[in-house]
Parts: sequence; structure tokens; C-alpha cells
Amino acid sequence: MSLRVEVVVVTPFQQNCSVIWCSETLKAAIVDPGGDVEKITQLIEKHQLTVEKVLLTHGHLDHAGGAEALKRQLQIPIIGPQKKDAFWLEGIEAQGKSYGFNGAENCYPDQWLEEGAEITIGNEKLEVLHCPGHTPGHLVFFHRTSQLAFVGDVIFKGSIGRTDFPQGNHQDLLDSITQKLWPLGGDTRFVSGHGGISDFKTERQSNPFVADQVLA
Repeated sequence: MSLRVEVVVVTPFQQNCSVIWCSETLKAAIVDPGGDVEKITQLIEKHQLTVEKVLLTHGHLDHAGGAEALKRQLQIPIIGPQKKDAFWLEGIEAQGKSYGFNGAENCYPDQWLEEGAEITIGNEKLEVLHCPGHTPGHLVFFHRTSQLAFVGDVIFKGSIGRTDFPQGNHQDLLDSITQKLWPLGGDTRFVSGHGGISDFKTERQSNPFVADQVLA
């Protein structure tokens, strides 16, 4: 597989930050750097990667709080999420104070993303899906060649994202999962924002919120 992935667990919320790279070129992207920037950069140095961009699935503090620091340090752009999450990114510092996060910074993307966009990492490509519900501008990044999705907080192993935050919507979340994620195929594995890796076939069989028999 030409796309390599290593997960760094960051922030007091135990958020999965994914460092992903093309094994042929060693060009890389960082998905959802919520904080603990030093841990992330140590991994980059270990693998001697050339990081080209930060990718954000959505605007919550634990996913985007370290993005501006990495942008400055590595001189790279922040790409994503979809623009409806702007209010979340502009409130990161306030969120950080309320949760006791140190160093979290408001985030200003260089590029918003929409459904159907394509992200290049070396010789690899990620497809962009707009999957609202947890937040209105939530994105999923899908690597079709390896059938691997980076789903943020849309779905977890055995659970789904919360929808009780401002502009969250439970029905939108269910629609995102059933209409955007399930069609990617049961063998598609996913890295979520928290917890372990799973695949869509397993979740359709046993997830207590979105299994086929639950939604039937």
C-alpha cells in the first residue's frame, strides 16, 4: 500500500491525529492536529517526512487546536473543513479556556473544501465527502485505493458522533452515515476521531445506533 498512516493520540480528549504519507515520495499531510504539536512533529522527523498540508475534518477544539501552530512551524496551509464550521474554528481559544486546554489557537483555513474535491498527497489522492450532523461543515477524507476513510467524529467503533452541540443535527448525521459512508463499501476501514479502527460492514451489523436492523 502506497499510503502510510500513523496515529498520534493528542489532547486530554484522546483524539486521533493521523499523519498520512505517500511511501514513494514521503510527502505527507496531518489530519486533525488537535494539540500536542511536539508529539506530531517528532513522528514527522522519525519518518523524515515532508509535510505539505494540514487537513481538518471539522472545527472542534480537539481536532483543530494545534493547526495554526503547525502552519507557522512548518510553513504549510490549513485545508478544510467545509466553511459552515467557521464559527467553531473562530471559537477555539474560548473553548480551550473552558476545557482547560493549553495552547489551543483559533484557526483560519487557507482553503475551505466542498463535496467532490480531491486532495493530493504525493502520488496518492483523497476524495472529500461533506458529512454534516456532528457539525455542519464536517468532512470525511477517503482513500479509495486502500479503502480507508478518515471520518472524524461522524462514526466511531460501536458509536456515532454527538449532535447536541450548536448546529448539530441527528438526522443529518444518520443521513451522512447511511447515504455517504455505507456506499463506500463494507470492507472500507475507518480511522475515527477517538477510539479504535473498525470497518463499515462491522458497524452495519453491530453498531447500536446505525446498524441495519436498528434503522430498518
